[in-house]
Amino acid sequence: MALDPVVICLSRTGETVARGVADALGVPLHGREGRVARADVFFPDALEHIRTLFASGIPIVGVCASGILIRAVAPLLTDKHAEPPVLSISDDGAVVVPLLGGHRGANRMARQIAETLEANAAITTAGDTALGVALDEPPPGYRLANPSDARKMMAALLSGASLRQTGERLFNLPDTANGTLEIRVSEAPAKGSEKRLVYHPKQFALGVGCARGASPDELWQLVQRVLSDAGIAPGAVASVNTLDLKADEPAVNALAHRLGIPLRLFSAGELAREEGRLANPSEVVRAEVGCPGVAEGAALAAAGNKGVLAVEKCRNASCTAALARAPEPIVTHAGRARGRLAVVGIGPGQAAWRTPEASRLIAEADELVGYGLYIDLLGPPVAGKPRRDFPLGGEEARCRYALEEAGKGRNIALVCSGDAGIYAMGALVFELLDRTPENAGVSDAARRSEVIVAPGISALQAAAARAGAPLGHDFCAISLSDLLTPREDIIRRLHAAAEGDFVIAFYNPVSRRRRSLLTEARDILLAHRPANTPVLLASSLGRPEENLLYRQLADLQVDEVDMLTLVLVGSSRSRLASLGEGPRMFTPRGYAKRIDG
Repeated sequence: MALDPVVICLSRTGETVARGVADALGVPLHGREGRVARADVFFPDALEHIRTLFASGIPIVGVCASGILIRAVAPLLTDKHAEPPVLSISDDGAVVVPLLGGHRGANRMARQIAETLEANAAITTAGDTALGVALDEPPPGYRLANPSDARKMMAALLSGASLRQTGERLFNLPDTANGTLEIRVSEAPAKGSEKRLVYHPKQFALGVGCARGASPDELWQLVQRVLSDAGIAPGAVASVNTLDLKADEPAVNALAHRLGIPLRLFSAGELAREEGRLANPSEVVRAEVGCPGVAEGAALAAAGNKGVLAVEKCRNASCTAALARAPEPIVTHAGRARGRLAVVGIGPGQAAWRTPEASRLIAEADELVGYGLYIDLLGPPVAGKPRRDFPLGGEEARCRYALEEAGKGRNIALVCSGDAGIYAMGALVFELLDRTPENAGVSDAARRSEVIVAPGISALQAAAARAGAPLGHDFCAISLSDLLTPREDIIRRLHAAAEGDFVIAFYNPVSRRRRSLLTEARDILLAHRPANTPVLLASSLGRPEENLLYRQLADLQVDEVDMLTLVLVGSSRSRLASLGEGPRMFTPRGYAKRIDG
């Protein structure tokens, strides 16, 4: 999913240029607090803010020195094919420099911005500079079948090799009939090489249908046969299209993933409107799903009003497929996407402890859903993004809303602190999906949406890292909240954990009304481990107000603990070492004993 860029301004001298660029691109302006007067979003730390945006996959246009952007993103550089564009603009707007992602949109953005500012685009990519084209960045609506050969082809052209263009003339390059290199534009399959780049116009829409639970291999084999018989390259197919009731079919989703193209969904009503153009309408299909044809109807709906059937419905035991040709390469997709709910663990809060996957899913989301405090912890990068806040106690309403919005085809991020699957919303999401509609479950549309869970650093991991290595041996986590768990179950688990000599992380140790369970837990543990067992009280981990206190088990007092505290109690083997930087808590696993033996 392509994300909109963000314009960053670090000083008053570049503010006028930055505002002009942001307005021209139709994107927000982020400004440094105390140094920029007018911005859509303000941030306190430039390097951290830039890193967070970059890790989220958001293109960055910085009105600042190139070196600032380079220092910010350098630790995150791993894959040039996945990194977002990064551009710098001088404060006076005279020079635009694409630093990263030249062939992923940065060069194109640089030219657009330079034209707006009447500036110079300092493009250093060899092909763009010498030839004015990037062979590995075809125009919208086209796909390069062999991108790994583009670099060598470009090098050969720069060295003076001759070129011939076969089929549509895609690039404004000189060519000769006997050129030693070839650029071929064709809807048919063709073998590419270092001397031949093959481009396919994405002019075909693939419509498919299948029985519930059809084999992915069966659908894949049918589609391969349809394309082969028609002489159409897979790269010429723009999208996989089907009835919305099939949104969660593994075979359909595997097909789209295998082809590397979008899955688009249509309602029965939308497909029924294609009835006059179907070659093989079926009353049996109409009676079953509400429209007279799925494969042909979906293909035609995706190809548009001027599209025509290129391959009528073909079938095997449980699947159908059809192809429609659009008059021009398909750039904008009809229908809707399959909705996605990303249940995202953001860790304790600070951006440095947030996974790149979590940052990316948050950036891609159409809307953020969660407890307001947790969304606020995401900071300036999500300012202006649509959000739906729910209070504490509104957990089921929160998850239900997120699922139902995903069921409408939207991309939703359900934001959780720590890890989404540890005392967070992950379990409730799947519980709602598992319930029947009669038992207060969610709608069928919500059940057909994609649900993914992105892990985060849990409070027990964060506390352990701050302490040293208290989780070096067996450990467990117990919530002391009896709102959802019967008190007798909690007591039973406390006794079991105490007898097992586990290191224990206590979540939800106290609340305003619930004060006695932590004291009871302490007394149960004291019957099984020494009074001087180390205990860590860790509050607001990863935030400016973070606080760590060490106590001995016998001295643990409820009044020192609040709702934001994680209580980490060592086992009988845990130790508190006094080191130069302060006390460090650890639990030996027994390596020294094994070595001595």
